[in-house]
Amino acid sequence: MNAPSALLDEAAGAGRDLNARSLRADARREQLRLLALLSPSLFLVFAIIIVPIGWLFWLSLFDEAGAFSASNYARFFEQASYIKTFITTFKVAFIVTGACVLLGYPLAYMLSQLPRRAASICLIFVILPFWTSVLVRTYAWLVILQRKGLINSWLIDLGVISQPLPLANNLSGVVIGMTHILLPFLVLPLYASMKTIDTDCLRAGMNLGAGPVATFRQIFFPLSLPGLASGVVIVFVLCLGFFVTPALMGGGKVIMWAMRMEQTTSLYSNWGAGAALGVVLLLVTLALLGLFQWLLGARAIGVWSSR
Repeated sequence: MNAPSALLDEAAGAGRDLNARSLRADARREQLRLLALLSPSLFLVFAIIIVPIGWLFWLSLFDEAGAFSASNYARFFEQASYIKTFITTFKVAFIVTGACVLLGYPLAYMLSQLPRRAASICLIFVILPFWTSVLVRTYAWLVILQRKGLINSWLIDLGVISQPLPLANNLSGVVIGMTHILLPFLVLPLYASMKTIDTDCLRAGMNLGAGPVATFRQIFFPLSLPGLASGVVIVFVLCLGFFVTPALMGGGKVIMWAMRMEQTTSLYSNWGAGAALGVVLLLVTLALLGLFQWLLGARAIGVWSSR
């Protein structure tokens, strides 16, 4: 009895090993198929993202004479105009992002509470600005906000003000124009996130005694944070590279990082310095995004631990 049992156990073990090897081989073949399917996309990402960024890093290490040098990075600490432009860029980005959150969250919440047909109609008006060029919309805001524009003319005619308000060719004009252009980029992902929130969770909270404010604060708002975070990241990153609207609405008084890069490369033909500007902006942006992701993760851990 012992010998046949041992033979049966040995045969079963050999069968399990054979099955395991067969499963591992199938898994490797499946991974190779997936890699083959992804290879065109990976090559495209490498060609249009990795290679240009690497070339940007390499170009920033050479001065105007073509010599290998770190002078392009040293000028950030030597010239106050670079630091001022850098601070202005992030100041505008934070203000515009905050304005988009204040305007976009109530709008997305309203859209999420409407019936599907009414929400679809309202979303058309959110998407409608995409059908018009950014340049055209910026010039439209210039017409509206300038000293003799529509807003100042109406306010003077109504007797509200006696002198035109400085709404254009300054920081206020830049913020207004960029907020209008970037607001849909926050509303759309936030609305999509809000629509996925299960209404049964809200009803359960209210059945347990939570009022409307407590239900929104403790259930709805935390569940909408992924969409809000996506919208904030999109708007913030787009703000850092904005060029047309600050150039026109700022009137030369608001110089952002993208405008400084354009001046450095086209006016002074210093491609190394322009590349260094891009590298610094990229590294600082990645650091801020990493900090933002860490803060979101820490907050999520805190919320769940408090529960």
